[in-house]
Amino acid sequence: MADPQQSTPSTPATSTSSPAPLFQIRDARVVRAGRTILAIDRFDLAEGEHVALLGPNGAGKSTFIQLLTREVFPLHRDEPPVRFRGQARPLLSDIKRALGIVSATMHDQVRVHLPVEEIVMGGISGTLGLPQHAALPKDARPRALDALDRLGIADLARRDVMTLSTGQVRRVLVARELMSDPQVLIFDEPCTGLDPEGMYHVRRTMSLLAAEGRSVVLVTHYPEDIIPAIDRVMLIKDAEVFADGPKAELLRSDTLSDLFDVPLEVEEREGWYALRGRY
Repeated sequence: MADPQQSTPSTPATSTSSPAPLFQIRDARVVRAGRTILAIDRFDLAEGEHVALLGPNGAGKSTFIQLLTREVFPLHRDEPPVRFRGQARPLLSDIKRALGIVSATMHDQVRVHLPVEEIVMGGISGTLGLPQHAALPKDARPRALDALDRLGIADLARRDVMTLSTGQVRRVLVARELMSDPQVLIFDEPCTGLDPEGMYHVRRTMSLLAAEGRSVVLVTHYPEDIIPAIDRVMLIKDAEVFADGPKAELLRSDTLSDLFDVPLEVEEREGWYALRGRY
């Protein structure tokens, strides 16, 4: 039977067919120095769908995200391996408008003494803070304050960002991404370097955005980061998809032990999962 999400080669899906996936990947190979660093045979992400990418360091998770953001490109094929909303060659500006990205590495760039609200407003232009001599929309400040308020940190608006805790800065970066009203939020190891309080608030933030109808794409090493709203997990190992499916089927002790090559136990409680090592 034909895949209902597969459109005719090189032709975007029409209004009479099933909606094109937000992202569609078919037979994509990313090669560096003659070595395949990621191979994806098939992947679809529907509009509004959530997914968590789980796997060890060096497995290819970050490369996968870079495929979506067009920071890396797969080997050329007559049928383009990566499509965005059915388009084989979308405008990079369209992808950037649709995606918001928050990562621990972005945090390392926050080394300027600026008020939080200016950091957030910089999300309109994609800069860290407000660009000089640039005209901002009249509603820029109200939108920034609204984003901070929705994330529960409105009281930080006038604070110097350099005086904040690591967890607070991480949420400020989320608010910054919300200035472009993205349909997809990519969280790349969002809890790295956070204490339990910071982890709690970042996970709560992901839950809030998922409830707003945005797609949440989470990259992590730890099942503890996978919020209940994320029902699908894709396990990546040795540059390939190890498994892709419902988390209730894949977040199991035997599966994750095979994924990480160490004995692990998985516990589930009220939709949350946790790893326990066996020593």
